[in-house]
Amino acid sequence: MKAVFAKLGSDFFSTIVFVVLYFSTGNVALATIVAVLGAVGQFIYAKIKGQRLDVMAYASVALVVVLGGATLLTNDPRFVLIKPSVGHIAVGLLMLRRDWMLRYVPPIVAETIPDYVRIAGYAWAALMLLLGAGVIAAAMTGDIKVWTFYVMVIAPAFKVAAFAGQYLVFRIAIRSRRRAAVATAEPTASTPITAEP
Repeated sequence: MKAVFAKLGSDFFSTIVFVVLYFSTGNVALATIVAVLGAVGQFIYAKIKGQRLDVMAYASVALVVVLGGATLLTNDPRFVLIKPSVGHIAVGLLMLRRDWMLRYVPPIVAETIPDYVRIAGYAWAALMLLLGAGVIAAAMTGDIKVWTFYVMVIAPAFKVAAFAGQYLVFRIAIRSRRRAAVATAEPTASTPITAEP
């Protein structure tokens, strides 16, 4: 779990820096410059340390620079605030692959209810795309408090609720299928039992 939070902190480092500085100073230019420098510095540090960087790391730095530049040119923080939507939308598009979730569930789930897992995979894709659109909508309001509440409270709450709902549905479906399998395997009272010669 600690590794997950470290990865999230790393992925959203520049956005977090921007929000903290913008809230504390009210200066869009200062917050943007420090966020862009932070993202570029983070990227250079990872390269020096020999860390393997995926496509998203390169895309993230490019987005910070491009959106940060747009923010500086227009003095409009909405460009920087849109950045987290890219991650949501990219993940949502990747989740549109058929059966992507099967490798992430325990074997009992994959073997017992693969059809439920497939549907859940598409539901997660839809949720991520919807949350990405929500980030854009919140950024377009231009109200950093609305955006922060959406990104820090609403989006995570939807993900937690979706995970909890999926867990419950999977448990109920597995129990139901196992009971049905046991019932069909047991001989019924009407089935004649013949003795072997």
